[in-house]
Amino acid sequence: MSKIGFIVQKEVRHILRDPKSLAIVVLMPLLQTLLYGYAVNLDTRNIRLAVVDRDLSEASRELADSFLHSGYFIPASAPARIGDFEEALRSGKAHAVLVMREGLSEALQSGKPYQLGLMVDGSDANRAAAVTNYSNVVVYDFVRSNPAAGASALQQARGGVRLSLQILYNPDLRSAVFFVPGIVAVILMMISALLTSITIVREKETGTMEQLMTAPVGPRQIIAGKVIPYIAVAFFDGVLVLAFGALAFDVPFRGSYLLLAFLGVVYVVAALSIGVLISTITSTQLVAMLTALLVTVLPSIMLSGFIFEIKNMPLPLRYLSAVIPARHFLEMIRGIMLKGVGLPELWHQLGALVAMTLVLFALAVKSFKVRLG
Repeated sequence: MSKIGFIVQKEVRHILRDPKSLAIVVLMPLLQTLLYGYAVNLDTRNIRLAVVDRDLSEASRELADSFLHSGYFIPASAPARIGDFEEALRSGKAHAVLVMREGLSEALQSGKPYQLGLMVDGSDANRAAAVTNYSNVVVYDFVRSNPAAGASALQQARGGVRLSLQILYNPDLRSAVFFVPGIVAVILMMISALLTSITIVREKETGTMEQLMTAPVGPRQIIAGKVIPYIAVAFFDGVLVLAFGALAFDVPFRGSYLLLAFLGVVYVVAALSIGVLISTITSTQLVAMLTALLVTVLPSIMLSGFIFEIKNMPLPLRYLSAVIPARHFLEMIRGIMLKGVGLPELWHQLGALVAMTLVLFALAVKSFKVRLG
């Protein structure tokens, strides 16, 4: 037992003398607990609702207030224009559009059939289902408690004012339509960051870094030469997932292939820059891979909107998600594939992704120069 004790002491010293590995051991569970505790929120709130009021009555205004004061809906960032309701959904400025035609007040008093129009963005199946359920509850409670309704308010709530639903982009609310574009974003990040994170470290461990340093090439050329093959690998995997999703799950593609390819290049370069940056500041391949998992893959799954709504997260995590490349690419690929949007609707996300790509690539080159020095 004493011999085992000496070996245990030796291994403990090794662990304590490797601060990077120790940091991963401590930070990984803490970060996962933090993310799962705060980011995993299955309640759908802050649903952007655009209201088109053609009735212009006190009842229609009260119904609109009932939606916006329910705790589930917030006003859309831009109102829906009459005759072009879909544009608000297509641009992402609204998640749902409520249309109240003339005759709401009369229907409340008489109990005559009346249909409220509700158009829902179905590209997020979970949110669309929540919008449907919440809207039915709000309308039911409004009709039952409205003073304009007669004694048979409950019967009117069931048979009078009803919601006429129209779900766009994913009318069957299939989860695969929502998840497959997200899988592309996560896989591109995982392949690009993980594989490139071990490139320079591998040169250090095998002793070939000195050969690179004596070769007549600069840091930018070395980095470019190392990341270009992984761009091809990442694109192969992306096309593979899209093709498999289309064949196996009938996931639609309504937008431009060229636009998605261009945006994919920007995103992959950002991911590769993260991998190269990690590779220059770590000393072993194992630490590089663990760091890449911690810095890229976990946030890309938890904080990008891949599974959980960003708007349901606490404010600090929402700000943190803004600097995660996968969040912006996820919005772009879902918009292109499911809604057929173009560059005018995506320039905010593209600007953020380009800015992050330039910063990350500059940091990677600078860090590599420092290591060479």
